[in-house]
Formats: sequence, structure tokens, C-alpha cells
Amino acid sequence: MSALHFPCTIFKTQNRMDDYGAKDMRCGDLTEAQLKTLFHLPDVSTRTNPYTLTKITPFTQPQSMFYGSRGEGEKITRQQCASILFDEFRDLSRLFSIYGPYKHLIEKMITHMQNDNGTPFRDMLLDSALKEQILNDRTENSTLSKIKNALIENIDWINNTYPTDNKGKIRGAILDGKLPKFDRFQDNINGMGITVHDTWATHIILKSLHISNDSYRAVVNYKVQDHFGLDVEDIAKLKYNVFRFFRIWFVLQRCNTFAFKPFMTNMEATVEITGNRNDSKK
Repeated sequence: MSALHFPCTIFKTQNRMDDYGAKDMRCGDLTEAQLKTLFHLPDVSTRTNPYTLTKITPFTQPQSMFYGSRGEGEKITRQQCASILFDEFRDLSRLFSIYGPYKHLIEKMITHMQNDNGTPFRDMLLDSALKEQILNDRTENSTLSKIKNALIENIDWINNTYPTDNKGKIRGAILDGKLPKFDRFQDNINGMGITVHDTWATHIILKSLHISNDSYRAVVNYKVQDHFGLDVEDIAKLKYNVFRFFRIWFVLQRCNTFAFKPFMTNMEATVEITGNRNDSKK
């Protein structure tokens, strides 16, 4: 029976990497009429009207007692309007990013959307957050737990190899668990829930596996990708639509007046795991 060669990809999600055809990667595909009628977005910003390209003042805010007393607000260009919307977008992001080392990531990603025309985004802090999430998930459903158990149960301990025929058993074990995501309670306020939250595609690579004396040491690499973009199902949900933050985001991305491109968020982490042949019997 042949032995597995390394590095070896042991898991891939059905969602593929670099899927620019995904629904949340669309941009500039909706009109003012569609945004207002289909997605209930007549009220977007407190600072500017993206449909009329005018500044909003107390005299032009419907909620204000001064509304209508001085006509329309000051006319501005599309670029000026977008700049105002992005500033408000960044300011509102602080509601979801209160403490910790990742709290400034969302502002960096908003600025990336504003200036970088849809190019992929990488940041060392995202890699750190991913590694921390993987290592700190000590539940039975974590991918590391599933990989550890699969290795112990399927290694050929007599020949100190992992049989190629058992490769699919690692993937099956991972499928039975929970992939790394940022949907914990702390992610609601540490910045990771708003920057990534769920993920789109994950590849897990077994980079090396050393077996001796009924023990193993393995190096596992995770490549994870998310989309910084909104689809129509997102904005249709009350929990998104009620926040001005998401309304501004959706209009900047999907309104044909602006059409700022969403982008791929890339993360990577490498971890080492060890185990013993008898671990599963304890």
C-alpha cells in the first residue's frame, strides 16, 4: 500500500477560491429605483444623498424641524459624494469594532474598497486572528481535533506511514466538524465579526507528517478566503438593513452611480499538531 506524499491537500470546500462570479461580488448592477423600491433604501446617509448628489443639512433632513425651509442641499460631484459616504462608513464601523488588536482592520478594509479597485486584501493581523481561532477552538468539532483523530485512527503504525487509500478519511472527518469562522460572541465587538464573520472557501494542506515510536508530528496549513461584499440576501435581512453601516456599504457597492468593487480577503495560518497512537483510547 503506497504512502501519502507531502505537502498534500486534505480538504477543499465546495466553494472555490477566487470566485469572482459569486453573488456578493457583484457591483454597480442596481439602479436608484431598484434600491429604493426592492431593497427599501431611500434613506442611506445622514451626510449626503447618493441619489441627488447633494449634501444633507438640518434643512434637508426629513426628521429635522427645519426640513424644507431652504430647499435642496448643496450640489456635489459623484466623487465628493462617495468620499463623504466612505467617511461615514468608516465612522459607523466603530460600532462593531470596539477593542483588541483587530479593531482597526475594518477601517483598513473599507479604505481598501475605496482606493484599490477590487484587488485582494492581505494583512498580518488577519493571519494572526485565523491562527488564534484555530488554536483556541478546543471543542470536539474543531478541525484540529478532527484531523488529530483521523491521523491516529488511520496511520499505518507498523510501517510508520499514512496510506494513500486513507486520505479521504481525513476529509470526511473535517467535513464532520466546524471550519474556522469568526462567529463567536467576542467577534461581535473585536472587529473580526464585521470584517470576516463567515468564510467563503477553505483549503487545508498537510505539509508534513513524521511518525516514530507510536507518535506523530504534523504541520497543517490553512488557506481561507472571504468576500468583502454584500449580496441581495444580506441587505434583505432586517439585522443588516436596519444599520446605516450596511445600507451605505450596499449602495457604494451595488448602485450604478458608484460601483465600488468588493474584494477577496485572504488569510493563512500554519500550525503544528502532535499525538500518540494511544490518545484515542484514553
